[in-house]
Amino acid sequence: NNCRRKYQSCLSIDNCPFDSFGRRYNRDNTWFRKSVPADIVQIVSVLIYLLCFTLHYFSFQIYLMIMKLKFAKRMSYIKASEIREILKVTEREDVISFAGGLPAPELFPIDEINKMNQVVLQEAGAKALQYTTTEGYYPLREWIAKRMNERLGTSFDKDNILITHGSQQGLDLSGKVFLDDGDIVLCESPTYLAAISAFKSYGSSFIEIPTDEEGMDMATLEEVLNNTQNIKLIYVIPTFQNPTGKTWSLERRKKLAELSALYDIPVIEDNPYGELRFEGESLPSIKSFDKVGNILCTGSFSKIFCPGFRIGWIAGDKDIIRKYVLVKQGTDLQCNTIAQMTIAEYLKRYDIDEHISKIVEVYRKRRDIALECIERYFPNDIKYTHPQGGLFTWIELPENISAHDILQKCIEQKIAFVPGSSFYPVEHKENTFRINYSNMPEDRIMKGLQVIGEVLKEYIHQLK
Repeated sequence: NNCRRKYQSCLSIDNCPFDSFGRRYNRDNTWFRKSVPADIVQIVSVLIYLLCFTLHYFSFQIYLMIMKLKFAKRMSYIKASEIREILKVTEREDVISFAGGLPAPELFPIDEINKMNQVVLQEAGAKALQYTTTEGYYPLREWIAKRMNERLGTSFDKDNILITHGSQQGLDLSGKVFLDDGDIVLCESPTYLAAISAFKSYGSSFIEIPTDEEGMDMATLEEVLNNTQNIKLIYVIPTFQNPTGKTWSLERRKKLAELSALYDIPVIEDNPYGELRFEGESLPSIKSFDKVGNILCTGSFSKIFCPGFRIGWIAGDKDIIRKYVLVKQGTDLQCNTIAQMTIAEYLKRYDIDEHISKIVEVYRKRRDIALECIERYFPNDIKYTHPQGGLFTWIELPENISAHDILQKCIEQKIAFVPGSSFYPVEHKENTFRINYSNMPEDRIMKGLQVIGEVLKEYIHQLK
């Protein structure tokens, strides 16, 4: 508008600030000589006006276009992951982070992966760089089926296995296969927050089932199954649960398989941490008690090999897996061919159990140090879990304390963790938080937990 007014003013000879010789009035109406002729000045003024008008026009059109876009309803269900937002803070090297479920990077078999990459490219480079089937590289699927049969009591072959981009994609595909808008998912309370996000994107709602030291409360679960319509899926992490670190008892596993068959409700048994056992006896999977084919299992190489390859799997009844294959074809066609072949070659030439034992040794030590520090530095009226494996312990504060408030004070001292409210799809308990002990070295674990303990004590003291 300013450009327009100035341009219109210049169009009038009387109003133009330049005379015919290109001279311009100053504030005292005295002349000073201009080297640029008046007609050129007017032309430039016109061009500036046209440029401003063009920018204004197109910016307005872009605004209208944005305002007219109609996004899918699912976008209203999806929220940013609190962990991912916190991890932006923890990218700084001086921050001690207990936030993400990150493996220890010093344990990645980098040299071995480099060698296997070379072997794959030299021996089967064209195949490794080409498309492959949606189901995934069959030698890798065969290894997974055999491993699950030996370790978890299943009876799979390669056609029961679909390779996915991490176990997370298995959860997303489960939503596509099973969930419609308004359907209900039953889950542990609390549960894995990225599963909440995955299922919510398909318009589902949640009912949280209480848990204790042996897992999900089966009496409550049966009552809910008996009295609730539109239940389409049960999601559980029975071994070293995220976020609590708890492990289900054998009896609870058997009972869930029973109820799944009785009410004909599929179960997603998420098991990314099961290989990382520090103590106690390994337990069979819930799937091993499945008599009707309702239970599917997810797994991942992220915690026992490296997360950067993003290779996981979902396993189940062949008819159901074929439906997963169909929806995956519309999602990404397939997983990374060379990553699958590299992992398969590693598994053929190296002892994965030896590698896992190294991981377990380090994580056990870090868990022990974390629990010792919690016992030593935290206030006496907090509760915490004693995980037999996995990556996490769970902290429960007195009910009048908000973990978000504690987090803000800790971030000021360059310490981070994840408040527990995000792990509850319905209840949002504010007095809990999760501690990851796998990623930080021992000295930083001790320093960080001491700081959290001091912040907690000071906060509680101020409340009194």
